[in-house]
Amino acid sequence: MGMQNCRTVYGETLVELGKENERIVVLEADLGKTTMTKFFEKEFPGRFFEMGIGEQNMISTAAGLALSGKIAFANSFAVFATGRPYDQIRVSCIGELNVKIVGSSCGLSDFGDGATHQGIEDVAIMRALPNMTVLSPADGIETRKMTRAAAEHEGPVYMRILRNDVPDVTDEKQEFKIGKPSMIREGSDITVFAHGYMIYKALKAAETLEKEGVSLRIVNVSTLKPIDEKEIKKLASGVKGVVTVEEHTIIGGLASAIAFILRGTATPIEAVAVQDCFGQSALNYEQLLEHYGLTDTAIVKAVKKVLG
Repeated sequence: MGMQNCRTVYGETLVELGKENERIVVLEADLGKTTMTKFFEKEFPGRFFEMGIGEQNMISTAAGLALSGKIAFANSFAVFATGRPYDQIRVSCIGELNVKIVGSSCGLSDFGDGATHQGIEDVAIMRALPNMTVLSPADGIETRKMTRAAAEHEGPVYMRILRNDVPDVTDEKQEFKIGKPSMIREGSDITVFAHGYMIYKALKAAETLEKEGVSLRIVNVSTLKPIDEKEIKKLASGVKGVVTVEEHTIIGGLASAIAFILRGTATPIEAVAVQDCFGQSALNYEQLLEHYGLTDTAIVKAVKKVLG
């Protein structure tokens, strides 16, 4: 299992797209060395716009560029990219503009900078906006495919990207299509719906439970909006229950989406997520995930709770 840094993959893919399509432009809010838009700046200085720490202006400028026919990628940390310019993003969604917002260092992955820099409510904020597409890649492989899909998609897109190196868990040969969940592991007892780095944690939980005779079906819901409801219902059928897993607050993210889709059914559901609280600093990423219960052990417990 290889390891890749999704931010690096994203920066490299932007350069590839920039070579293929002159309509691609990139805007940055003073974090290009971290979001890895520095690669695009070096290759295409005339199509790179450093907006400083002014996220509202960045999104407004991206909207203007989109109106002039450009495909604008606007970048910052997830917490700043979605929170500070919310009104400008909302207006871009009203106009269905071709603005791509990329939130780097999402979730708890910026472990050292605490609650002010950790984006654990970004999915909920973006999912609430009509016309917005919301994406969360599981690894570097999916980050590359997803960045290309975002560029090809007509309309606003939000994509969150982890800060740290993560293992490859998706299949290079499998096609990525916006809105379609993908099967990561076949199983017959419980369906686990997850996205981002939590796919890896779910696979670890599956290995543990397999030794105890419990079979997990793991589904990557890397498009959080729109979601193929028919496919979700199909993937949740024929098992004894469902567990959702996400590196995000329990309110407004994957757990909410799956519970809404399965409303009216008798399917038992448990959720592994950050509870209704902010993040904090830690010595490393894994320590923080442990503190907030985003572990394979927590997934095992949730599965056993569903099974009774």
